[in-house]
Amino acid sequence: MHKLRFLVSRRWIAFALVVVFLAWVAWRLGEWQFHRLADRQERNEIIERNEKAGADPVTDVLAPGRPVVAADEWRIVEATGTYAVEDTVIVRYRTREGAAGVDVVVPLELADGTSLLVDRGWFATDNRGASTADVPAPPDGEVDITGWVRRDAEGDSTAVTDQSTRAIDSEQIGEALGREVLGGWVDLRSESPEPATPLEPVELPELDEGPHFFYGLQWWFFGALAIFGFFFLIYDEWRGGRGPWGNQAAPDPEPARPRRRTWRERLAPDDAPDDAADESKGAEQTTVDREHHARQE
Repeated sequence: MHKLRFLVSRRWIAFALVVVFLAWVAWRLGEWQFHRLADRQERNEIIERNEKAGADPVTDVLAPGRPVVAADEWRIVEATGTYAVEDTVIVRYRTREGAAGVDVVVPLELADGTSLLVDRGWFATDNRGASTADVPAPPDGEVDITGWVRRDAEGDSTAVTDQSTRAIDSEQIGEALGREVLGGWVDLRSESPEPATPLEPVELPELDEGPHFFYGLQWWFFGALAIFGFFFLIYDEWRGGRGPWGNQAAPDPEPARPRRRTWRERLAPDDAPDDAADESKGAEQTTVDREHHARQE
């Protein structure tokens, strides 16, 4: 077990904490994507169920000062009344496929004196935007409409200025217009009689599950990969590998390179032995001559 003592070093402890943190973040992000998937599935079920249920009277679903609950959103309601064209509200910054435009919200006055906010659809504009005088007028007189119930938006974007807003909130619009309006609003589904110049119909949400399932799996895979990499580095360090910070031992010296041959050795490689032999014979002959002269003396 002494080979695993490196795990209690500061570097490895810090490394382990970083891996744990990354794995926890990946797990939480994966859970977040799966929660979004569950919410989308629930929304799709509500839309499909309400679509099959048909239209209900608007006063059975909406009431002044009562917010729309999640189960009632996308219910189909029907109402009869007269459009209050003078109180048209423009919803800015509603682009479609890169084209600038606005949504047109017109109060529908009901028989009991209350008003229903109806988003009649989308109208293309140039970069300067549009005013209430620019958009096509709704049908005159009494109108029968059906629409999908929507919940009010929240935040600073719901502020109404000069009958213009960025997001629809029935309470804010009701106060700005001085009208008693039903809580929530509706996306127009149909109106009778039809207008002379219809607006582009509202875009309904797609009834698919989106990419949330695969995004969740992706985040969990990243977390598992971080844990696997950590244990792989432990194994690599244990068996004498470099580990995450490199091996501190000195590297092995490189083997000495062989001496390069001179150009004379390359030109006459076979002459060297013969020259050595001649020099040896010359040395022997000199020794014999010296001995011969010594005898004669």
